[in-house]
Amino acid sequence: MAEVYDIIIIGAGPGGLAAGIYASRSKLKTLVIEKGRVGGQAATTEEMENYPGYFSGTTGPELMEKMHQHAQHFGCQFVKDEVVDLELGEFQKTVITKKGRYHAKAVIIGSGAQPRPLGVMGEQELKGKGVSYCATCDADFFEDLDVVVVGNGDAAIEEAIYLTRFAAKVSIIVIHDEGILDATKVIQERALANDKIEFVWNSVLEEIKGDGLVESVLVKNLKTGEVTDLEANGVFIFVGTVPRTQFLQGKVDLDERGYIPTSQLMETSQDGVYAVGDVRQKYLRQVVTAASDGAIAAVAAEKFIHEEENFQTEVLQKEKVAVMFWTPMEQACLDQVPLVEEMAAAGKLDLVKIDTYRNQRIARRYNIEQLPTLLFLEDGAETGRETGPLTREKLQSHF
Repeated sequence: MAEVYDIIIIGAGPGGLAAGIYASRSKLKTLVIEKGRVGGQAATTEEMENYPGYFSGTTGPELMEKMHQHAQHFGCQFVKDEVVDLELGEFQKTVITKKGRYHAKAVIIGSGAQPRPLGVMGEQELKGKGVSYCATCDADFFEDLDVVVVGNGDAAIEEAIYLTRFAAKVSIIVIHDEGILDATKVIQERALANDKIEFVWNSVLEEIKGDGLVESVLVKNLKTGEVTDLEANGVFIFVGTVPRTQFLQGKVDLDERGYIPTSQLMETSQDGVYAVGDVRQKYLRQVVTAASDGAIAAVAAEKFIHEEENFQTEVLQKEKVAVMFWTPMEQACLDQVPLVEEMAAAGKLDLVKIDTYRNQRIARRYNIEQLPTLLFLEDGAETGRETGPLTREKLQSHF
């Protein structure tokens, strides 16, 4: 029989690793599937000084490796593989990879995002031949050479500063007027004070040129229309990211950009499936927010598994059962519980009470709109329902 995990986590970025820590520490059998380097995009960030507790700075690879070891310490398992499909319709879900099939009661998606290409002429042809999207990965190839950076957000400016450790000169092409950058103030100040950095304002990159390797770029000034041929040995592009959700088409709801909308519990549109980190539709994409997502998703998934296993045992696997959806927060529900309990006992029918204040998910599954509602099931299939006020006359035929 195939091995069944409690939780399978897709992606070992900070969100996936945090989920792995919380899930495995809760004694849930947890597997993380990662196709590439553990740590995701965070593992390609050299300088990191805004993660709580690391005010003197650390590196992305170092922090991610500590998270990796932390998850392993609690028994979280890791496998290197690529997810190509999912079967999510049942309580036991199937994750299909290039190498096999894995089964779990809950799935946490942390597949992250990848750098957005600029889409200019020469970019695709010279990718890996001077065109890069990761300064930490490739900076040492450009020692004492001239490079160009495209972008002006935090990632672009931080990576440009890092490149100055290696390159002779770093030219940053900025679409805005002189002095205007999208990066946070402290990062701007460091870049503006760096002698190796030169800003090319009011401009866009039009073409990357080279015969086998990058040799120069064409830069267009947006105000004058003038196109300049700027000599460069490397081009680093930081213009945002694209979510890795191609394998999720038709599996969970995605927004128009391909990101996954979630609830505050990290729930996707599918029961028992959660999303964390950069793949989520969210306001701030940082290591600290991804880690928070992972912790929330793991706790929510644990609660889902516990509730669903109980519901399977107490309701769906019973020959006949009555399910009362109620809440002790409403007096009308409290007043009607004794009658329902009395009639269920007299009719020798199992009664399961579900507090919708604590378990809204199962109430949504059965479209419960009024409380109290009494549901009657046989072999897991609904055979009838009554909504409040519940009277002896209403319930007589069911019991």
